[in-house]
Amino acid sequence: MTFKRHIFSHLISWKKSSHRKPLILRGARQVGKTTLIEQFAKTYKHSILLNLEKPEHKYYFEALDDVKTIIEALLLSKNISVADLGNTLLFLDEIQESPKAIHLLRYFYEDFPQLHVISAGSLLEFAMRQVQSFPVGRVTFLYLNPLNFSEYLEAINHNLALDQLNQIPVKPFAHKTLLDLFHRYAIIGGMPEIVKIDIATKNISDLLQIYESLWETYQKDIEKYAQNETDRKVTKHILATAQYSVDARIKLHNFGNSNYRSREVGEGLRHLDDAKIIQLIYPSTDINIPVKSDIKKSPKLQFLDTGLLNYALKIQSLMIGIQDLSTAYKGAIIPHLITQELISLNSFYYQKPNFWVREKKQSNAEVDLLYVYKDMVVPIEIKSGLSGTLKSLHQFLEAAPHAYAVRIYGGEFKIEHAVTPEGKPYLLMNLPYYIGTKLPDYIAWFIENYKIENNN
Repeated sequence: MTFKRHIFSHLISWKKSSHRKPLILRGARQVGKTTLIEQFAKTYKHSILLNLEKPEHKYYFEALDDVKTIIEALLLSKNISVADLGNTLLFLDEIQESPKAIHLLRYFYEDFPQLHVISAGSLLEFAMRQVQSFPVGRVTFLYLNPLNFSEYLEAINHNLALDQLNQIPVKPFAHKTLLDLFHRYAIIGGMPEIVKIDIATKNISDLLQIYESLWETYQKDIEKYAQNETDRKVTKHILATAQYSVDARIKLHNFGNSNYRSREVGEGLRHLDDAKIIQLIYPSTDINIPVKSDIKKSPKLQFLDTGLLNYALKIQSLMIGIQDLSTAYKGAIIPHLITQELISLNSFYYQKPNFWVREKKQSNAEVDLLYVYKDMVVPIEIKSGLSGTLKSLHQFLEAAPHAYAVRIYGGEFKIEHAVTPEGKPYLLMNLPYYIGTKLPDYIAWFIENYKIENNN
């Protein structure tokens, strides 16, 4: 079973581009990179698919010294004519296993631009430390993440629900169906193998072994790149305890009730962040563009996939019976998933969203997410409750030069005219949880169609 991914259209555009460079597809292990490119390869007359974890495939880059010879050897092995070079895709999977292959990508671009070259790797940040000269400016990047909710609806073949999700604003009659579907997605997450098995069995217990296998794979990968024994132990400890810290900002010192120092924990978390397994999400104090991460302040943790997080917390069976998912694990699961949805939309660059903080004596405030639209920084709260209880959101708005805010909750779509405690009128767009992948479209629609001064 293969899934349609939104990034596929970007691959088609890359293929047609007259300025095409070798493409590096990045993302954590098991998010579907290989399957995606194998599917894309079917759009070519010829394809050469290499996995550089295999010695017989890695041979071409270890034994041969120049790109011309490598290409000639590959074409010969596949009985492909040089005249068909422009109709051929060369896919170098697991390219992190060969720093030499990464280095040689620049020469594919400079000497054989007619050949279509894609590479994929899951631990490139570690491999790049061994590359003599990374081909800066000679390659382009795309990023792949776990399936988001839109892709999940396509995977389960619920095209009518997807059609309704794409309506702005969503119709009231579609709300219950979309919320029910999102509930399942929020429990299992978007890892392709998990979704595939869940479609076949509809049984959470059938997924447990796969979650465990995925987690063991990530642990073994990171341990390979640990710089010393302490580094290995710290990273292993973080992987074993990080799930219990997703409901609040973290402190590095003594993380997870350990005796490890801030420097040691920080290094371990940076390894995991580089591998996209557990990412650090930093706050910002900005209410105007540009929004800058304040790395001196305590971050939050973001797992690669909310389904993996739920598995690590052992809460999936409990979530099945929860009516409002905002209560799941101290209210942390839905904000985590909405953040994952936003990250999934970043196909061309690696960018993590920010949350907002104001830290003053007796007056701390925190807003779940910030979204930049044109010259506006729009605050987003993810919670249930009345608009009058949005204390931190109001503090942001009272200082902001605009009057737009978003709340994501378990209810239906609606727009409210509201007033902060200090008397500033503002517009609040209330969005149901399942709108995460459509959030940029909704914010653009909201701001372009509603003006506070016109009260319409």
